[in-house]
Order: sequence, then C-alpha cells, then structure tokens
Amino acid sequence: MSTPDLKQSFAAQKASLEAMFDVLNKAFASIEKLASLNLQVFKSNIVRIQEIADRTLSTKDPRELFELQAGQAQPAVEKAQSYLRDVYEIESGALADLTETLDEQFKRYQHDWQAFLEKLAKNAPAGSEAALSAWKSAIETASATFETAREATKQAAQIAEGDVTAALEAPTEVR
Repeated sequence: MSTPDLKQSFAAQKASLEAMFDVLNKAFASIEKLASLNLQVFKSNIVRIQEIADRTLSTKDPRELFELQAGQAQPAVEKAQSYLRDVYEIESGALADLTETLDEQFKRYQHDWQAFLEKLAKNAPAGSEAALSAWKSAIETASATFETAREATKQAAQIAEGDVTAALEAPTEVR
C-alpha cells in the first residue's frame, strides 16, 4: 500500500470517528434536554399537588371538593399535551440530526467506494472487467436501495409528524 493510500485510509477513519462522536454528542444533548424537561415537569407537579392538597384540606363542604376535582381535569390534559409536544420536539430534532449525519456518512462512503473502484479499474489486469462491472452494479444497487429506504423513512416521519400534530392540536375540553 502506498503512502497516499495510507493517508486516504487514515483520513477516512478519522472522518468516521468524528461522525461517530458527533452522533454521540448529539444523542447526549437530546438526553440532557429530555432529562431537564422531566425534572421541570416533576418539580411543577410537586408544586401543583401541594397546592391541590392545601385547597382540598381547606374545603368546607363536599360540593367545593367536587368542584376542585372537576377543575383539575382540563389543566392536567393541557399539561400532558404540552409535555408530549416537548418530548416530540426533542425526539424529532434528535432524529433529524441523526438522519443528517447518516446521510453525510453515506455520501462520503459512496464517494470513497466510487474512487476505490475507479482506481481499481485503472490498475486492474486485463480480463477483470466483468468483476469490476459486478462491483459497480452492487454499489449502484446498494445506493439505490439506501435512497429508496431514506425516502420511505422521510415520508413515514412526515406522516407520523402530521398524526402527532393533529393529535396534540385536537380539542381537549374535558367534560
């Protein structure tokens, strides 16, 4: 293996490591956001439960207690929707980051394989055209398959996003 090949191989390995750490850092940032959201919700729930307990203990008659209970349903539904919306935003952001990174990696790998095949074709012995053609065909098929899967995933994500958005924006009046 020549020196330019080693440099190219090291550069590819370095790029792969950088991409892996990029994905890990983005995943960790999403986990931090989710943990922060959960702590915030937990803290606000403790405050809300304490307020409800104080108000419950200070009620004078059963009618007040029932009114207090009835008044808690709608805010609880709205808080749950808000929480789910925030979780969805964190998850969809993480998925978008991951998809972008994977797309970049795939394009780089695709480019590297094309360069490898071109170099191999230039230095291939006579009679190896069929094998090179098979390799090119396999890489083209893999690329087409990846592209089809990527588009299907993107469409599924758009449909899911529409469903989640519709569900979260649906009327939530509790009776």
